[in-house]
Amino acid sequence: MEGDQVEKMVLSNDGRKTAVDKECDGEQNKSVESKVYMDYNATTPVAPEVIQSVTETMCGAWGNPSSSYPAGRKAKEIIHEARENLAQMVGGRPQDIIFTSGGTEANNLVIHTALRHFREIQVLGQDRAGEDHKRTAGAIPHFVTSNVEHDSVRLPLEHLVKEHMAEATFVPVSKVSGQVEVDDIIAAIRTTTCLVSIMLANNETGIIMFYAPRIGALYVRGPGVTTPLHPMLFGGGQERNFRPGTENTPMIAGLGKAAELVNKNCEDYEARMREVRDYLEERLEASFGKQRLYLNSQFAGAKRLCNTCNISVSGTGLQGRMVLSCCKTLLASVGAACHSENGDQPSSILLSCGIPYEVAQNALRLSVGRDTTKEDVDVVVEDLKQAVAQLEHNSHIEIRRGN
Repeated sequence: MEGDQVEKMVLSNDGRKTAVDKECDGEQNKSVESKVYMDYNATTPVAPEVIQSVTETMCGAWGNPSSSYPAGRKAKEIIHEARENLAQMVGGRPQDIIFTSGGTEANNLVIHTALRHFREIQVLGQDRAGEDHKRTAGAIPHFVTSNVEHDSVRLPLEHLVKEHMAEATFVPVSKVSGQVEVDDIIAAIRTTTCLVSIMLANNETGIIMFYAPRIGALYVRGPGVTTPLHPMLFGGGQERNFRPGTENTPMIAGLGKAAELVNKNCEDYEARMREVRDYLEERLEASFGKQRLYLNSQFAGAKRLCNTCNISVSGTGLQGRMVLSCCKTLLASVGAACHSENGDQPSSILLSCGIPYEVAQNALRLSVGRDTTKEDVDVVVEDLKQAVAQLEHNSHIEIRRGN
C-alpha cells in the first residue's frame, strides 16, 4: 500500500475476506446482529420454515429416493411435493420441473440443448414431425441475448463464439428505459437463430429472490417432447435422465417449502417490499438532495421489481466500495456478488444502461427483503450520511495536506 494507507481485512458481502483501504474508524467490528442487511439480491437469509423443512428431511427422509425402504419412499414423496409446489409457482406442470444444482447449471443446460438441437436439425433436416428446416450446409447456430445478462448466460455464449461453435448477438438495452426493445430482438433474429434468451429482471437494477437454500430447478414445457432437452451429464437416470445424479432431497425439500411460501404470500411480500423500497428512496432523496442523489434503477416509463434500489451519491472519493467500507451498520454491495473481484471498476450493467461512468463508479445496490422494516431504513440512511460525511472530511484533510 502507498502513503499512509493501512491495509485492513473486512468480511465482504459474499462471506470472503477482502482488503480495503482503512478510511474509517475502528467500529467496523460490531457483531452481525447489530447490522442491517440490504443485499437480498446476492442471497437471502433462509426462511425459518425452510430451515425446519430441510432439518426434518435430513432426519426422517435420509434414504435414496430410488430405494424401496421407508426412508427412501419418504424422500421420493418429498421430492414429488416440492415439484408440485414449484410447478404451481411458475404456472406449469410438475412433470415440467427439472431439479438442478442451481441457476448456472440450468442456464448452461438450456444453451447446451439449443446447440445440440441445432446440430440434429442440420443432420436430419427437420425439427418436429413435418417441420422442415432447410439451412445452409455448415451453418453454425446463432444465439440472441441482451448485453446485461447474467454471467451464466453471457460467458457460455462468449466461450462458444471464441471456439467458433456458435455466433451470438448481444442486443443493447435502451438507455432511456433500461429495457431490451422487442423490435431490436426481432431484428437480430436470423434463420440460424436457435435460442433467444432474455432475463426477466436484471440482478443489479431489480430482481425478486425467494428464501431458499442453494439449489435450483429448470422449467421446461414438455421436456424431451414439446421442447427438446439434452442432458449434459450421464448417470443413474434421475430426473428422467435429463439431470442424473442422486437427488439432494433436503435441499429440494427446502426449495419446495420456499415455493410454497411464495405461492401463499407473494402478493403480501411484494407490497411490503415495494413500500419499504419507496420509503428508502424517499429518505435518501431527503437526506442527500435530488441534485446529488442518482436513482440508477429508475427509468422513465419502465416497470421494475419491488425490492431493489440502485443509487449513487455524487462526489469525489465516494466510490461505492469506499462508502460501504465506512458504514458501521449497513451490509450491502456495489453490484452482483459474482463481480466482487472487479475492484473499483464500475458495473458494466449500469454503463450499458447509459449511466455515466463517474455515477456508476459511486453506485450502491440496496436490496430489501420480506423482513426489512422502515426502522431499518432510518438506520441505514443515517449510516450512509455519516459514511459520506466522513469520506468527504478525510478528502478535505488530504487536499489541505497537499496544499
